[in-house]
Amino acid sequence: MKKAFGILLVSALFLLVAMPIVLAKPEKVSATDVELVKKVTVKGPESKGKAKPTNAATGVPIPLGEGKKKYAIIVGISDYPGEENDLRYAHKDAMDMRDALVSVYGFEEDKITLLLNATYNEIRSAVESLKEIVQEGDEVVFFFSGHGARGKADDGDKEAIDEAIVTHDGNQLVFIWDGELRDWFSDFNTTRIVFIFDSCLSGGMTDLKANGRIVVMATTENGIAYEVETLQNGQFTYYFVEEGMIKKKADTTPKDDYVTVEEAFDYAKANCIRQTPTISDSFEKDLLL
Repeated sequence: MKKAFGILLVSALFLLVAMPIVLAKPEKVSATDVELVKKVTVKGPESKGKAKPTNAATGVPIPLGEGKKKYAIIVGISDYPGEENDLRYAHKDAMDMRDALVSVYGFEEDKITLLLNATYNEIRSAVESLKEIVQEGDEVVFFFSGHGARGKADDGDKEAIDEAIVTHDGNQLVFIWDGELRDWFSDFNTTRIVFIFDSCLSGGMTDLKANGRIVVMATTENGIAYEVETLQNGQFTYYFVEEGMIKKKADTTPKDDYVTVEEAFDYAKANCIRQTPTISDSFEKDLLL
């Protein structure tokens, strides 16, 4: 009898060890009155925008502290389920952002997670994995290019209308609401975090603001974002990343061969037409990636 019991116990223990642990899927935020606001593809701008006052940059860059590390999660979604919501250049926006971080700012490629046409779960998993390794004083960049949305979401904030970035699960659209994204990043060990959104309504993503952070948004809370065939980018990404950072055309305040986040924003704001980039900057002076 004891021998039989022992065999059963060993068998049970083997099954516990051998069986994979299945974690519960994260519950998505419930929302009503959801409106998808699509980024618009146009052939080309009539002309560059008239210069606007540049006031984000102070001219005092603050680089990363010695021995600290740089990480990034870069998301670009051009291929949504079906065909009616597809974009042409959001994935390229993401690749250009990745290239700028590596070639201009010295990010190590293995510390950049590039997610093209990613699902909700893939993005959330990337954020959770990064949270486990980031240390105090490290730098984090989160970039998104794709569609935006708005609605009444149960995402933990007091807003009557919430904004979201639009992902998918392979079959249908899935929204990451501003309050939800705020919660994902709420307990990171570092305050030096830069969020960049090239999507409609992105000016409403200020739930993410906190001391030491910068939230860069391609348009206003109610604005439309554009992607441009002649530029082969989102309009904001083209001026912020391609011209502003990679070609260093944003290096003006002062001209020192370095482009800070604020300088790149000022350059993009001065050149975008039909959309007005906005910024929430809680970083002391200017952040040099």
